[in-house]
Amino acid sequence: MAAGPWGWGPAALALLLALLLGGARRLRRRYAARAPPSGGAAAAGRAGGARVLLVTAHPDDEAMFFAPTVLGLGRAGARPAVLCCSAGNYYNQGEIRKKELEQSCFLLGIPASDVTVIDHRDLPDNPAVEWDAQLLTTFVLKHIEANNINLVVTFDAGGVSGHANHTSLYTALRYLHSERKLPEGCRVLVLESVNLFRKYISVLDVLVSCLLPRDALFVLTEEETEQARRAMRCHRSQLLWFRHIYMLFSRYMVINSLRLL
Repeated sequence: MAAGPWGWGPAALALLLALLLGGARRLRRRYAARAPPSGGAAAAGRAGGARVLLVTAHPDDEAMFFAPTVLGLGRAGARPAVLCCSAGNYYNQGEIRKKELEQSCFLLGIPASDVTVIDHRDLPDNPAVEWDAQLLTTFVLKHIEANNINLVVTFDAGGVSGHANHTSLYTALRYLHSERKLPEGCRVLVLESVNLFRKYISVLDVLVSCLLPRDALFVLTEEETEQARRAMRCHRSQLLWFRHIYMLFSRYMVINSLRLL
């Protein structure tokens, strides 16, 4: 009997989705079981040889965007420290958000002693404000040198969401790198910004990410993804309805692809 006009369409779509999910899950298990890939990024990130610094703009960036990198490096034996360049005081919640940051980092395996927050009036939490590059580079370089950092992780030029504070971090690290002001052997990995479609297809994006060029790829297991979500839930002051949707569908809760500067 011939199918009606809507007979085969939904069935074919469901079959395709099931095949894609199956393929994505297999790739997820394959890549999640790996240490960081070979090459410069892995050399800096190997257990015992890495002093990693995650440079973020706001409390919650570490969980919302970088959890796969933090947990992936931890899986390989490297424990990143966090330098958060503002207290996230846009709604006058800075003190609350500092405590939330420490709680989130604890769940990601980072003790409070390795978490530093820069709370400077000229580095405000504001999506319309590009931070002063000279001031930012001074803070970041001082922290890198004081802690003998050999791998820095931060946003790329797109800042994932286009937030001006995020892109300011990239500008500062790019300057330090291009002007050779970083200590010898210190490398910089930047988190890849992707288009809106890829951003919200969750684990399905592993099908794309594994095929595209990158210097590091971190994919979380289902258990690690839940760990990342628990860390994100520590930021109670920020958990508006759309953030719950973000936690369910964003690829950044599961996958990080990064490039070396």
